[in-house]
Amino acid sequence: MTDYVHPEALVETDWLDQQLHDPAGPPDLRVIEVDEDTAAYEKGHIPGAIGWNWSTDLHTAVGRDYLSQDALSHLLSRSAVSDDTTVILYGGNNNWFAAYAYWILKLRGFDAVRLLNGGRKKWELEKRQLVTSKPFYSSWEYRIEAPERPGIRAMRDEVLGAVDGNRAGLVDVRSPEEFRGEKLAPDHLPGEQAQVPGHIPGAVNVPWARAANDDGTFKSASELHDLYTRLGITPDRQVIAYCRIGERSSHTWFALTELLGYPDVKNYDGSWTEYGSLVSVPVEMG
Repeated sequence: MTDYVHPEALVETDWLDQQLHDPAGPPDLRVIEVDEDTAAYEKGHIPGAIGWNWSTDLHTAVGRDYLSQDALSHLLSRSAVSDDTTVILYGGNNNWFAAYAYWILKLRGFDAVRLLNGGRKKWELEKRQLVTSKPFYSSWEYRIEAPERPGIRAMRDEVLGAVDGNRAGLVDVRSPEEFRGEKLAPDHLPGEQAQVPGHIPGAVNVPWARAANDDGTFKSASELHDLYTRLGITPDRQVIAYCRIGERSSHTWFALTELLGYPDVKNYDGSWTEYGSLVSVPVEMG
């Protein structure tokens, strides 16, 4: 699969379609749609898929954080995930929020997860079946037993330390307009803004979608390597990716970690909504 370091992190649409139509029945898969447009699932989804709402299903009800490992285990149980199940995540817009869910699952120690290469976009371009009927699965008593991975998450103080000591390569994956300080958020998400515009000093701008082809699939390993290394984002140092709330940077985290095999990549999910609202921290414009 185009020489990725961890090709097993992806599955292709052909493979998934074959599994879903296998006369012997598909293997123990749980296909889950996680989309920026939380209504997209209702309009049509991959047969057998269930839908997670990225905002209400993956985050705590109070405060800004993700479900704990126990709470995420409960969500997986309600989604009929067992010890033998492999979760296949997909979504629209180049798997934007599906990659976010993937990173959260990895953060909480869940490993049996793959990303559908190309997501909803490629599935639709290939005119594969979509249905509106919701499947019913019996719940399981499932618990994530593996330890969590706090090392893939960057917190505020770590980012501030990286700025002060130039200890990490910072990748701002937002649009050039957001990076330059001309916009606080994407036009269709005006409610998720920081107090000030700009970017973290020393960060380079590599918009997340540049890692994807026109059909939503990831670019080849050689193309991804060139995309990041030409701006100094190399595997010999720690890398911290950020965006607005950590969702777009999860896509970049996936490309760097799973596809290129960078050993120390962190997603700063506080991202610009946090950093751009801090008092007396350095900010760059332009």
